[in-house]
Amino acid sequence: MIINLRGYKKMKIAIASGKGGTGKTTLSTNLTALFAETENVVLTDLDVEEPNSGLFINGILIKEDIMYKMIPNWNESTCSLCGACQKNCNFHAVIQLGPQILVFPELCHSCYACSELCPTDSLPMIKQRMGQLKQFKKDKITFVESRLDVGQEQAVPLIGQTIEYIEKNFPSDIVRIFDSPPGTSCPVIEATKDANFIILVTEPTPFGLHDMKLAVETMKELKKDFGVVVNRYGIGNDEVIDYCKENNIPILAKIPNTRKVAELYSKGELVYTELPEVKLELQKIKNYILNLKINN
Repeated sequence: MIINLRGYKKMKIAIASGKGGTGKTTLSTNLTALFAETENVVLTDLDVEEPNSGLFINGILIKEDIMYKMIPNWNESTCSLCGACQKNCNFHAVIQLGPQILVFPELCHSCYACSELCPTDSLPMIKQRMGQLKQFKKDKITFVESRLDVGQEQAVPLIGQTIEYIEKNFPSDIVRIFDSPPGTSCPVIEATKDANFIILVTEPTPFGLHDMKLAVETMKELKKDFGVVVNRYGIGNDEVIDYCKENNIPILAKIPNTRKVAELYSKGELVYTELPEVKLELQKIKNYILNLKINN
């Protein structure tokens, strides 16, 4: 069914980039605030290894949850040492070493294969803390942030649970914006796979172009509709613009490179309220999104 996003029905927008430092958080927080001038909006920081959207959304903490993942716990008394667990674990999180079964929680993806396929039920799944989820409120903005505990190595389970939390707790007629992790690895896939539209943020430099190409190929593999926002427009060259034109990739906005942006960012302040030229570009993004048609 084709649904027009005008009216904000079931809008899920993920803001991503091929590399860090391109301006994802700046765009996420400012676009959220622009939407919130007229509508309720949920901003979710899915960069769980280093979330920083909260620096710009000074809301009131209304909820805090401990987040857990499930890992197998070996029951030696019932184990027959058949080796099925090691055979069925694709991530080498469970191995048989002589008369012992060793479990490596850092490698476990909580897929339950070892537990479900154990003929003697010797690997029951137990909870292990992996991080925290916090929910804040500021006027029409609901801000949700998840943060991975120090020492935890897998971001994907926490990202997945955070998205499930948003889906469960907020109705589909609320704008939902996801500040995604940088890069093109598993955390980005998890953060963007269910989004209606992806905004790729880049900068007009050789590094920006190189990593944007990787992000573009990733979105194509996921069969996602996407557009590009060129941040710090005015530095570097036009290779990013030319690449987008050659490949029929919509350029949603060109956010100018000014010292004032950096000054406001360093103070934890929103940019668009102080710079009319930035607000104009954000309005272009908003209008483009609202006039999209998506498969739902």
